[in-house]
Parts: sequence; structure tokens; C-alpha cells
Amino acid sequence: MQFLSPDSGFMRGLSDAIDAIWINILMLVCSIPLFTIGAALSAGFDAARRDLDGVGHVTANYLRAFKDNFVKATLIWLVFGSTLAALVYAWVVLQITPLLIVKFALTIIWAIGFEWVWALQARFENDPGHTMLNAWIFGLSNIGRTLALVGMDLVYLALVAASWVYMPQGLFLLIVLGYGTLIMLHTPVLEGVFVRYVGKATASEGLDPSRETNAGVDGIPDRD
Repeated sequence: MQFLSPDSGFMRGLSDAIDAIWINILMLVCSIPLFTIGAALSAGFDAARRDLDGVGHVTANYLRAFKDNFVKATLIWLVFGSTLAALVYAWVVLQITPLLIVKFALTIIWAIGFEWVWALQARFENDPGHTMLNAWIFGLSNIGRTLALVGMDLVYLALVAASWVYMPQGLFLLIVLGYGTLIMLHTPVLEGVFVRYVGKATASEGLDPSRETNAGVDGIPDRD
């Protein structure tokens, strides 16, 4: 029964899955006012990273990160949320063929930024404008990782759509797993890039190696 040992891969995976579900629940609750979605997402990335590193307790980490990121993440969400609403309106209402290329281009640009911006906000100290700029810099300069992140999200959305049509009873499980599980899967992909900048900023500025200002790309130190 070695697989039931607390240090076994099975038990660690089970623990991560439970924590991902709890992070998802916390994000859902904290997103109820809608304008707090950005802070909820940033806090989710922070809590997931610390959980995978074995640092602290999920709930305490999440609530602290939600408070710390609230103002800046909310400003970022005002940009991404309003842009998303405009894109949805364009795709649903503006059925004009010449606009297809523009809509595809803007949707791709939005998706690239969205995949990186919340983790950057959670990981690095910077103003909202530079955080968004760095999201596109990271996304384009690490296009393979960006495609992997988008691919994970598309698989999840495809499962939700398929469940909606063919097996509605499975929707509850997918909602419970939700974006918290995706964040757990995204975090190692993102940290594979961030760790290089965290190390540089920490060594040059004597900072705690868990949150730095965005000095690597556009003036980035870690936030911890």
C-alpha cells in the first residue's frame, strides 16, 4: 500500500487536485461581484504556486493574495473584461464578413495577454500598464508555452460544451474542477519562464525569492 503513503505520487496528486478544487471555489465566490474577477484570478495563481511549492495554507495564501492584488488586478480586469465584452458583441452581433480578420486578430491578441497577465500580476510587482505589456511580451516570446496554455483551456471548454450537449450531469463535476484545476496545470508552464527573472532580480536587488519587481523584461522584482 505504498501508493497511500503521504509522500507517494498518488497522494500528492490527490492533494493537489483537492487544493485545485478549493482554489476554484474560492475564485468563484470572490468573483461574484464580477468586477473582482481579476483579483480572484491573480489570487488563484498565487495560491496555486505556493501550494505546489508547499508554502503555507491554501485559504490563507489566497485571501492574502486577493487583498494584495485587488487594486491593480481590478484595473487590469477593467481592460480585459471590457475588451472581452466588446469581442463577444462583435462576434455575436456584428456579422460583417470584412470584420472577420480584425475580430480573429483581436481575439488572438486578447487570449495571449489573458493567459499571462494574471500570473504576472500575482508573481511580480509592477504597475498595471507594464504588467499588461509584459504579458504580451512573455506570450509572444514564449509562443510554444502560450499555445500549450491555450490548448489546455480549449480542451476544458470543449469538455464543457460536449457535456452540455451529450451528458449534462457531468457539468457539475467540470464546474467544480473549473479554472482552479487549469491554474494548477498552467503554473508549472508559467514558472518555467518566470524563474529566470526571479533569480536575476533576487540576486541583483537582494529580494526575497518569491515575489519580485518585473525587472527582467521591463523592469520586473518578485512580490514576496
